Amino acid sequence: MTTTFRRNKMKLCWAGALTATLWLTGCTSYMDRHIEYQTVTPESFPVVTATGFAPVARQQAETEEERILLAMRASRLEAYRELAEQVQGIYLNGETRVADMIIQSDAFRTEVSGIIRGAQVVRSYPVGEYYATELKIDFERVHNLYVSTVRPQQVRRVIYY
Repeated sequence: MTTTFRRNKMKLCWAGALTATLWLTGCTSYMDRHIEYQTVTPESFPVVTATGFAPVARQQAETEEERILLAMRASRLEAYRELAEQVQGIYLNGETRVADMIIQSDAFRTEVSGIIRGAQVVRSYPVGEYYATELKIDFERVHNLYVSTVRPQQVRRVIYY
């Protein structure tokens, strides 16, 4: 019984050694080269600005101070929406109905969706009965934020051994 046990143990060892050898030879194609990467930076970066407006009197609050704060917030969000339109684009859906060669109805629907990173509030100020907020987004700052989190790279060179 010990002879059979030794034979099975030897077969198992040889099978393990063969598997390890095949695995290592299959991986040598990855181990015989060195890849160097570099980060690519654009030549120029645009600066995009947007202004949002909100009426103070139409804000739903009890006091004038609360209406001003709500108008400030609404104008900032409107400015962000305008930035998103410029950066991400706007989805436009239109429908026109015609009967007997006469337009019966004409409707448009727009939608903005996107993520804005790196925008800065330039200033927020009252304009008559409205509140205005100006935002700007410097794409050099956005690029630096992107590079620091994602680390985009391209292959600079490959050295084979």
